Amino acid sequence: MADTPLINDPDTGIERLLEIMRRLRDPDTGCPWDIEQDFATIAPYTIEEAYEVADAIERQAWDELKGELGDLLFQSVFHAQMAAEAGHFTFQDVVRGMSDKMVARHPHVFGDESRDKSADQQTRDWEAIKAAERSQKAQQGALDGVAANLPALLRAYKLQKRAARVGFDWADTRDVLAKIAEEAEELVEARDKMSADDIEAEFGDLLFVIANLGRHLDVEPEAALRRTNAKFIRRFEAVEAKLAEQGKSAIDSDLAEMDALWNAIKAEERRA
Repeated sequence: MADTPLINDPDTGIERLLEIMRRLRDPDTGCPWDIEQDFATIAPYTIEEAYEVADAIERQAWDELKGELGDLLFQSVFHAQMAAEAGHFTFQDVVRGMSDKMVARHPHVFGDESRDKSADQQTRDWEAIKAAERSQKAQQGALDGVAANLPALLRAYKLQKRAARVGFDWADTRDVLAKIAEEAEELVEARDKMSADDIEAEFGDLLFVIANLGRHLDVEPEAALRRTNAKFIRRFEAVEAKLAEQGKSAIDSDLAEMDALWNAIKAEERRA
């Protein structure tokens, strides 16, 4: 085909990737799987690739990060190709829109505003610019624009940040801790006296307030929980390794033995 040289030229950058995507979606000569996809079927892959980028960063796996960023870029190209086919917008429209947004949101870099301001002041200015953008989109409510498909813990964090901007917030971390104690008591009561639906509701309330505590402590709860998950995996695998040295597996052990090994591993990590 006439465009084969472009596809086989590694030095043509983004234009090569765009052409590969166009060819994959060609209704006559493309890949049947790619042709069948739509925005809804591709969206889960987009979310997955974003998490794989975050995972590579957390592990400082820089060689892997290059590939994961490429996978995430491909997701953007895939969505843009489908949008172009439907007449919505093109990849160049996406690039133009993002470039315009970054220039508009950084007047201290690309405009006449002074760069002599603190990081906190810059954050407030950034939020003011975003609020003005939302108002132009007829998003008047304080919570408008928080994506519904975010992970629930991260969405709770963002919803609470938005509410805090208009004064709906506790003044002191101690108030949040008191609310956590209250919600924990309600959860215990629900466990003993209420239905499964009530228990789920009370558990959700507790998680929501814990996410708010993270915000007050400048801890992003989704990132904190990912870190703890990784720590749990590391320590549990170390427990399994120590059991294997004894010719045993976890199923051959008991809680007391595994807990003792767990505590020994924690102590080793602290000494390291």
